[in-house]
Amino acid sequence: MLQRFWKLNKLHAFILFTVGYLFSGCQSNQLEIIHGNLKLELNEKMHTRIASLSENSDVINNQFQASENITIDNKIISDFKITEVTENTFNQGELSGKSWAIKGISSEGIEKSLSIKAYDQFPDLLSTTVTYRNTGDRTPSINEWINQNYTIQSNNYDPPFWAFQGSSSTERDDWIKPINSGYYQKNYMGMNDSDYGGGIPVTDIWTPNFGVSIGHLALVPKLVSLPTEIEPDANDVSIGIKKEFPYPTRFEPGSEVKTLETFVMVHKGDYYNALQSYSKLMQAKGIKIVEPEDEAFESIWCAWGYMRTFTLDEVVGTLQKVKELNIKWAVLDDGFQIAEGDWNADPKKFPRGDIEIKELVDKIHETGLKAKLWWTPLAADPHSEALKENPEMVLYREDGSPQFITWWDAYYLSPANPKTIDHTKDIINLFMKDWGFDGLKMDGQHMNAVAPDHNWKVELEYPEKSVEELPAFFQMIYDEARAIKPNAVIENCPCGTCMSYYNMASMNQAVSSDPTSSWQIRHKGKTYKALIPNTAYYGDHVELSDNGDDFATSFGIGAVLGTKFTWPRDNPDVKRSYLLTPEKEKVWKKWFSLYDEKMLSKEQYLGDLYDIGYDKPETHVISKDGILHYAFYADEWEGEIKLRGLGEGTYQIRDYFNNVDLGEVNSTNSSISASFERFLLIEALPK
Repeated sequence: MLQRFWKLNKLHAFILFTVGYLFSGCQSNQLEIIHGNLKLELNEKMHTRIASLSENSDVINNQFQASENITIDNKIISDFKITEVTENTFNQGELSGKSWAIKGISSEGIEKSLSIKAYDQFPDLLSTTVTYRNTGDRTPSINEWINQNYTIQSNNYDPPFWAFQGSSSTERDDWIKPINSGYYQKNYMGMNDSDYGGGIPVTDIWTPNFGVSIGHLALVPKLVSLPTEIEPDANDVSIGIKKEFPYPTRFEPGSEVKTLETFVMVHKGDYYNALQSYSKLMQAKGIKIVEPEDEAFESIWCAWGYMRTFTLDEVVGTLQKVKELNIKWAVLDDGFQIAEGDWNADPKKFPRGDIEIKELVDKIHETGLKAKLWWTPLAADPHSEALKENPEMVLYREDGSPQFITWWDAYYLSPANPKTIDHTKDIINLFMKDWGFDGLKMDGQHMNAVAPDHNWKVELEYPEKSVEELPAFFQMIYDEARAIKPNAVIENCPCGTCMSYYNMASMNQAVSSDPTSSWQIRHKGKTYKALIPNTAYYGDHVELSDNGDDFATSFGIGAVLGTKFTWPRDNPDVKRSYLLTPEKEKVWKKWFSLYDEKMLSKEQYLGDLYDIGYDKPETHVISKDGILHYAFYADEWEGEIKLRGLGEGTYQIRDYFNNVDLGEVNSTNSSISASFERFLLIEALPK
């Protein structure tokens, strides 16, 4: 009966292929699905093999692999004999396509039901969901399940692979990097350290000739890992999506365990197109990204150059110089508050209390600037009045201790707790309505994720509810602030983390968030422009870039410019100088003027033209009004550079930063000879 079904599918394979799918019988009872350039084969053991059909693509893997399996009583169960195959179509809101349900049984009596979906709107991608059912009469324990578990062949590239890794830890590591023999990263999407967790639940591996991306499609954060490994003395890389059960979970006879919906995708070039497709699919499934805000693209000065010991006179005394540089925003940073959780004006700094902060906001507005306020939500100091009044806001770990935020010496507040929500709404009202700020700079690595809340006083439905409701908490902040100030800019700055995709939906300004290098500013920018291309991306204070003056990095990738200079003198209590000297002022003025002239931060970023890993020099391209703006980066470069993305006709090439004519090119002769240090910014103007 089963063999007859496969044979019948051969008869209509051509029809399916014409709409982008192929499902057919092959030798050895082998099933095959083709969707776009992704081919997935399934053998009689329910093992799979994937391939890219793109022109000149390398082999991804030669062998069938147990890409979806479950571990029970510490034994991996990976072989399932197929018992049933069915094929259907589906329509789910904005999404439609074909699905396949494949059932199999293991020798241990575990039934596997594999659901595969091919979305019409997303060629090159297939999603899988697996349900395991215990058909036996004994009760073993489940240890873990894993989906999209592939070992990908190396093809002697140097490096063997580049990788996007979407997790966060205290190392504040690069989001993309070359990976070599002996590499391992767990990529757990929960808390990895006391303050750090969350991220983007996607792993992308690529070479010059193909890329493979995997991830999950849940609409809220989930506590799974996406481990990536190249064993010592090897070059092939292993990836997967794994759910580990912290305690052995009883698998009663007749009961089921269901995995998340996960996906595998193939692509050409670097990770950009894969992340772009992932985000579009998530939005089609229900994630709603807020609309862009024009004021979020305006340049920024932050008082953090004076740090926590700033004085009111220092901030006010700098405003006129900020205005002279044509910067639009002034930010009051950390140090104004009594304590984390107690957000009124510190009487030691503001003897007349809150009225002095309101007067500062009025002064900022009188200078012709907009005012933004630093704030670290979800944090309250242990001895704060906020926790004395509402101690139940604290998020508790399983052992009964409060979850601690080491950076702020504070306790985590649970985002799912109604008391936390009410407390937060009161703070927003103070900042935006009473004081009159125009925007919020939400800051702190702890904002990226929270731990499961085991606070027995609150009675959440389940501990992971706190994890899953964190995005809704930030949406509440956005909605409350914009209800008071309709054009409010809401910046989410989860210091040094790979920002949670789910939190991106409820902000209108992303930020490179304490970058450790100009490279981080650039590749974080490319990541945000793949996931949320219309949202303003702020390159953070230029003082955090290489040499403290690399405006070119933010400018060339279409990021908002910012600075934290001090003027006319430094705060004597701060060790490092951020003083705006006359020499620096000339440079700062040139960059901020050029930023206003070009406003590339609002324009279309063409992220698929160059591979950020393998192509040299590193190149980024922005299109505005038919003009292509190229940004090249290298410590030193001398040689030919090919300009990709040109249309028909001739283009005049100009180094617009130095105002130098570089000649003409066209689509068939599109290379220029260039020599530069650090950066080269050029524009291609159609003649």
